[in-house]
Amino acid sequence: MTPNQHTIMSKDYYKTLDLEQNASADEIKKAFRKKAHKYHPDKKEGDEKKFKEANEAYQVLSDKQKRAQYDRFGSAGPNMGGGQGSAGAGDFDFSGFQNGAGQGFDFGDIDLGDLFGGGFGGGRRSSQSRRGSDLQTTLQLDFTESVFGVSKSINVEHTQSCSDCSGSGAESGSDLHTCPECNGQGKVQTRMMGIFATVTECPTCSGGGKVPKNKCKKCKGAGIYREKEVVEFDIPAGINHGDTLRVSGKGEAVKGGNTGDLFVQIMVKPHKDFQRKGLDLIINHDITISDAVFGTNHKIDMLDGKKLEVKIPAGTQHGDILRVSGKGINASHAKGNLLIKIAIRIPKKLSKIAKEAMEVLQKEGF
Repeated sequence: MTPNQHTIMSKDYYKTLDLEQNASADEIKKAFRKKAHKYHPDKKEGDEKKFKEANEAYQVLSDKQKRAQYDRFGSAGPNMGGGQGSAGAGDFDFSGFQNGAGQGFDFGDIDLGDLFGGGFGGGRRSSQSRRGSDLQTTLQLDFTESVFGVSKSINVEHTQSCSDCSGSGAESGSDLHTCPECNGQGKVQTRMMGIFATVTECPTCSGGGKVPKNKCKKCKGAGIYREKEVVEFDIPAGINHGDTLRVSGKGEAVKGGNTGDLFVQIMVKPHKDFQRKGLDLIINHDITISDAVFGTNHKIDMLDGKKLEVKIPAGTQHGDILRVSGKGINASHAKGNLLIKIAIRIPKKLSKIAKEAMEVLQKEGF
């Protein structure tokens, strides 16, 4: 290699895309997508020079013949566009990006909407990925409802697919014809700053490429309409305060796309007797001194209205917790327990006989 050749071959396309020389076609495509998304001039943090360099590298490495020539001869090889005075990929003509594919810049099978949809001037998404907005609301439950689960219904005002035209926007029996604005492409290009162009969804056909000859009278061709709906859904047993339920397909509808979801955040009112920890139910229970000493059976009022008989062992101490297995929250995946926190009730007044009995206990060290 002569010194002059070394100067001409200074462009390292693999390094430009952060690739190894044995990179696969898929790795090359992914690397270019990453660079193009980062440096596109329409983006706030874009860099036109680096965008051109990434484009030049991709044009060569994504083409088997050009890549083979590059690997053999470097950027000075035939049709590389990397030598001095070349008007190849390095001198990318942005007017080609404005006027359509194949005029100075070729994305290959990389979709523009997919590449720049996350931050490039509101770039177009494919019709398959169009999705309505999600909705959020809150719902308050009684403690008992959160424990056992419940069916609920709420009123939601949202856009829905038109029932008269099944979302097509066309009057029944009316044909659809090619959209005049986008010529059936479903997308339009808009110049920005007189230099670059963004590819966006066609506002006339909402990306479908077709428009109705006669518009649906109910939705006026929009394919969607707004009204109130009673949405019914089931709340599972054991749901926690602050949990959020997703009700699929009950958000905002969009023409030719998927309907968003409804998210319901649950707020649980506290109970006067019961608390919970995970799937365990906790209740405070008072007993007398004699019950603690001798032991007994007590009945606990449960959340389902039934009474549960539990054994208070002799010698139970103040603050002891009695555990009743499987009597907590019965969720779909597991069962909790009932935890009974014992408090020994101390009398404020004693009869003469009771006082004498306590004095005997006191003398014996109790």
